[in-house]
Amino acid sequence: MTRAVFLDRDGVLNEAIVRDGNPYPPVTVEQLVVIPGAADSLKLLHNHGFRLIMVTNQPDIARGKISREVVEEINFHLCQALPIDAVEMCDHDDADRCECRKPQPGMLLAAARRDGIDLARSFLVGDRWRDIEAGKRAGCRTILIGDGYAEGLKSPPDVAVATLVDAANWILAHSQEP
Repeated sequence: MTRAVFLDRDGVLNEAIVRDGNPYPPVTVEQLVVIPGAADSLKLLHNHGFRLIMVTNQPDIARGKISREVVEEINFHLCQALPIDAVEMCDHDDADRCECRKPQPGMLLAAARRDGIDLARSFLVGDRWRDIEAGKRAGCRTILIGDGYAEGLKSPPDVAVATLVDAANWILAHSQEP
């Protein structure tokens, strides 16, 4: 079975727009800023046999704040800039009570079924409690980038690091070759 690294989008692959201590996604391609070192870090993981899957909550689609087309355009640009193998996106809000919106593990489970991913040998990298919780529920090891925006965590990550570069290095040091 394949190993994967599941990567949150905003705050992990691209810079989140932080206002009043809260992270927000870019709402135009022009606002999209890829995290420094992301391309090299992901290439390194890819070269070590990891499938790279972006898993992103985009509830502003359900809230009517952004169109699906704009979100997909942002996702497309990220996939052009980074070696991402697949994208899983939830466009629901909490009130929808879906199985795909993180902290639910639905996006990870769907990718695992589709791609033959061994979740116990996989990792999730996120910047918020919802990411970490989804990874835990799916059975992955979890890496928190940053401080979680002081939101608090439902369960602790396996490790907290400062950058995606640090996360990639930790994954390589704590993974078993296929």
